Amino acid sequence: MKVMNNDPDMLEEYDFSNGVRGKYTSQYKEGTNMVRLDPELIEYFPDSASVNEALKSLVKLIKSCRNRKAEQIDGVDI
Repeated sequence: MKVMNNDPDMLEEYDFSNGVRGKYTSQYKEGTNMVRLDPELIEYFPDSASVNEALKSLVKLIKSCRNRKAEQIDGVDI
């Protein structure tokens, strides 16, 4: 493999002659959230819908715990 002189990360066989500059710029500006799951989690979260469902459940649980702590601080025992 021959490395390009001006950029050691670029190999000579990379061909960008048919590339389109800024093709995904508008999508990127809208916002992207890329999350990489550990391999052992793929079994439980095979797609983005399952991840979103789990996170929404977790948020509900966190809110519930915060509310209970606030009630206990105010002297109200559940």
